[in-house]
Amino acid sequence: MSILAKIAEIENEMARTQRNKATAHHLGLLKARLAKLRRELITPKGGSGGGTGEGFDVAKTGDARVGFVGFPSVGKSTLLSNLAGVYSEVAAYEFTTLTTVPGVIRYKGAKIQLLDLPGIIEGAKDGKGRGRQVIAVARTCNLILIVLDVLKPLVHKKLIEHELEGFGIRLNKQPPNIGFKKKDKGGINFTATCAQTELDAETVKSILAEYKIHNADITLRSDSTADDLIDVVEGNRVYIPCIYVLNKIDQISIEELDIIYKVPHTVPISAHHRWNFDDLLERMWDYLQLVRIYTKPKGQLPDYTSPVVLPDGRTAVEDFCLKIHKNLIKEFKYALVWGSSVKHNPQKVGKDHVMEDEDVIQLVKK
Repeated sequence: MSILAKIAEIENEMARTQRNKATAHHLGLLKARLAKLRRELITPKGGSGGGTGEGFDVAKTGDARVGFVGFPSVGKSTLLSNLAGVYSEVAAYEFTTLTTVPGVIRYKGAKIQLLDLPGIIEGAKDGKGRGRQVIAVARTCNLILIVLDVLKPLVHKKLIEHELEGFGIRLNKQPPNIGFKKKDKGGINFTATCAQTELDAETVKSILAEYKIHNADITLRSDSTADDLIDVVEGNRVYIPCIYVLNKIDQISIEELDIIYKVPHTVPISAHHRWNFDDLLERMWDYLQLVRIYTKPKGQLPDYTSPVVLPDGRTAVEDFCLKIHKNLIKEFKYALVWGSSVKHNPQKVGKDHVMEDEDVIQLVKK
């Protein structure tokens, strides 16, 4: 029996099962089995396997990577060529783009790599079309732009989200607040710091037993679902911010546009007429959460043209040194920082000081 047939069987059983307290335990088990089968689909067992297909993975350049995901012919290539000036083959029939087309834009001093991924079809997570490779590239992005046709957005949005979820990509979510630690002995130690609506000790044990884990500490710090627990146990989930780009707004009325603007995480644009690109770029910048640090050589003015760009959460002075050169930290004595992260300008700081956007730094070596 093939993996796909097994998956279909489990999905059918889940659809048949009523959801209530008595069946929660059974559904949790089925979800865990499903997650395991999905993982086998993504990473086939053993063997050297076929090549990944030519020209798929693109070298990572710039400070952040943004992937365009969407069905064929929603205007991803038009959007890329108008944003970055890169010519990605554009035609009126479906599946024009067959491999990943990279482009780079400079925005607020940061270099952002844009990837035009081939169109996704339904069933990509089960290995149909070029889906598996497309989604594998999408996993490496810092931000995903789901490009939708404004005339048929909701159907597409649901399908694409379902495909990405099946590959372990979680959009606009935070990792679940669950502590999970394997042990050698001592059984399953289950603690919940707040009231749980779905999980209880029994369900948690059965889900872990499905993964052949019989000794572990589980701490639930928020009201979690079985899916959250499975995500933590699998440990290969990526949490990526996402913007829904509704293209072709030149085909709808102003009243409809006002309604669209109220939807969260959404930017309406027209790639063909280049409408509302500035709003899209601004929103991309907000979601990427990049921090710009300007350098200042001794006795000179700061260089405001080419900042060193760091990802949010890794903005200590040490990270800054490593970004420039890995040997720099060995010679590091202290740094002088001007900006919003210090109490007085300039302030003498050590390598653990965390900097904020648009700070100016001067390094002093030993």
